[in-house]
Amino acid sequence: MGSNLKRMVSYYKPYLGTFCLDMFFAIVSSAIALVIPLAVRTVTTDIPELSPEEGMREIIIIGSILLVLVVIQFFANYYISYFGHVMGAKMEYDMRAELFAHYQKLSFSFYDDQKVGQLMSRITSDLFEITELLHHGPENIVISLIKIFGAFFILAGISGYLTLAAFIMLPIMFVFAFFLNKKMRNAFKQNRVKIAEINTQIEDNLSGIRVVKSFANEDIENDKFKIGNDGFLTAKKASYLNMGIFHSGMTAFTLLINIIVIVAGGILLTKGIVEFPDFTAFLLYINIFTEPVRVLIDFTEQFQNGYTGFERFVEMISIEPDIKDKEDAVSLTDVKGDIEFSDVSFKYKDGAHRVLRHIDLNVPAGAYIALVGSSGGGKTTLCSLIPRFYDVTNGSIKIDGKDIRDVTLKSLRDNIGIVQQDVYMFAGTIYDNISYGKPGATKEEIIEAAKNANAHDFIMSLPQGYETDIGQRGVKLSGGQKQRISIARVFLKNPPILIFDEATSALDNESENIVKESLERLAKNRTTLVIAHRLSTIRNAEKILVLTENGIEESGTHDELMNTNGIYASLYKWNE
Repeated sequence: MGSNLKRMVSYYKPYLGTFCLDMFFAIVSSAIALVIPLAVRTVTTDIPELSPEEGMREIIIIGSILLVLVVIQFFANYYISYFGHVMGAKMEYDMRAELFAHYQKLSFSFYDDQKVGQLMSRITSDLFEITELLHHGPENIVISLIKIFGAFFILAGISGYLTLAAFIMLPIMFVFAFFLNKKMRNAFKQNRVKIAEINTQIEDNLSGIRVVKSFANEDIENDKFKIGNDGFLTAKKASYLNMGIFHSGMTAFTLLINIIVIVAGGILLTKGIVEFPDFTAFLLYINIFTEPVRVLIDFTEQFQNGYTGFERFVEMISIEPDIKDKEDAVSLTDVKGDIEFSDVSFKYKDGAHRVLRHIDLNVPAGAYIALVGSSGGGKTTLCSLIPRFYDVTNGSIKIDGKDIRDVTLKSLRDNIGIVQQDVYMFAGTIYDNISYGKPGATKEEIIEAAKNANAHDFIMSLPQGYETDIGQRGVKLSGGQKQRISIARVFLKNPPILIFDEATSALDNESENIVKESLERLAKNRTTLVIAHRLSTIRNAEKILVLTENGIEESGTHDELMNTNGIYASLYKWNE
């Protein structure tokens, strides 16, 4: 906990000036609150002994001073409420930006084990209470301590007997708070976990809403959601149970303090040990004393809410990306496109067996190589190793003689273009999605890329052309249209190395022919690796590699492999 609190405090650093002023005005505000009852004591003690004229003059002076203090307190509270809250919001903003940037650094192996809803929860609801905690936390502690200690010294000056009576319940109250505090923390942490599970379920359902409706399974989805929602309600009930006991107990303790003071004060009044003005002032200060205790009670709940969210933030931000630049990594420049696999083996971190075994492969610059094989043979995995989506378990991969682990990830991936079967379209316009291939590209460059991808004509037939909104994940476009936009992206990027991952397997024949023509145009004069599902599409490849669990079992042109009548020939005949 200590290290987490130290890390939390570090987020105040950019806003130290605002924080110091916030604390200053908090001290001013609480000091003014302590002055008011003293004025009451002065009025009830001194004024009756003065003449009417002197008493009136004294009251006007006291009233004027109090009025000035009210104005000062107004500005102090305004600064605390506005600038203090903005400071907390900025710190939350910094954390959210840091976490989002961290998400961008984490590799595929991390996302293989994660659910999007869980990650969204960490960056949204988990940080929701952080603003209040980071702003009100230090401020509430400072104000409360000043009021508690200030009231204590003033109370002790008024009557030591009454002060002893007032503070006799405090040790029991703090022991009670200590034990309930731990239970509340665990309960609030469980709430965070449950809401993250619900977010996951919602994201999963809404992403697959078309599948849900096509199977008319809305009732099943409602039942699944009910299980998660019930779990959240149960967790909430547990936290509210502890919170209810905590609040009720602390309220009872503050009332007991007042009752003890009233009873003790009454006894002392009857015995003449305490005078009535002192007793009146004491009762006013007891309310000033119990009010910060209540603030500390509320702060405890606020702290649990904010701190459990911060714990989950730190837990996520502490995950180190398993693929990152070396300290002495250099940029990959002037890429020709020679790719060399040397004794490459790979297995996923949770895999019992190796996906790739002792792969040796040379792909000359500008070559057009096809990868075929049964599902699970490692074709996609092999291609994913080139841009370092995963790192090899053994061996090495070199581009133009440079080990890809010795170059920066950005420069490596800037030189590789990937066209996948499952095309992802971002929410926005067609223009936005094509320009993603080269941020800052001119409109002329984007139109040229679209023409090369055989996409310009269908784009211009749409109502708003390039400014047409394509909906979430491009739902307003056909599979062939989305594929051509993804190819236009890569044309705009203009990389020397291309990877086509079954880019036409999900398309109808007409769309496939259009996309195939675009792909062939894109592949010209570039090093190209094609993962093929329909073997008829790669008959003209310079070399076809048959990949199995044992490695590259066959290699050659289409005609050569058909003549050997091996695995490729069997796959081709079955495919046809």
